[in-house]
Parts: sequence; structure tokens; C-alpha cells
Amino acid sequence: MSRQRRSRRQPHQGSNPDHQWVATEITVKLAVNGILSAIAVVTLFKLIPYQWSQQAKLKEVEVEVQETERRVSELRQDFRHNFDPYQIKKVMQEQSPRLQPTQRRIFWSN
Repeated sequence: MSRQRRSRRQPHQGSNPDHQWVATEITVKLAVNGILSAIAVVTLFKLIPYQWSQQAKLKEVEVEVQETERRVSELRQDFRHNFDPYQIKKVMQEQSPRLQPTQRRIFWSN
């Protein structure tokens, strides 16, 4: 038994070409993956300012949309008020300088 162990543990005289090939392959793979990772990180850092500018533009657009929605709401209210059949007389009085015969103008003086 001791003879078998000794034969297995003989000093390694030379490196096996298969092992060298595997080590070279692993080294090349690591180098390529490292380069690709570095390129990806650099690209991400270049995209960060672009993303910030896009977010700023998005906020501007959202503010404009809110302002436009507010204006549309006011215009809808005016439209409903002006075309409400129950308020025709009131709208006519608001938009016309003429008065009904039963009304008089009042002028305030100090």
C-alpha cells in the first residue's frame, strides 16, 4: 500500500499541456469579462446625466400638463355657465351693456 501512495505522490516534473490550456482559457475569459464589465460601468456612468436631464424634462411636462388641465377645467365651467339654458337671462345681462326696462343703473359717488 505504501508503494501505491508513493507512486501517486511523485514530484511533478513538468506541467501538463492540458492544464496550461485550461489556465490560459480561464485567464482569457476573465480578461474579456473584466473588459466587458468595465465598458458596462463606464456606459452607465455616461447615461446618468442623460437620465437626470430626461427626468427634469418630464417634471416640466408634468407641470405644464397640470396647468393645462386647470385651464381646461376653467374653460369647461365657463362653457357650462354660458350654455346653460336655465341661466340665459343672467348670461345675457353679463355680456350685454343693455339693461332690461325695469332695471336702472346705479352710480356710486363719494
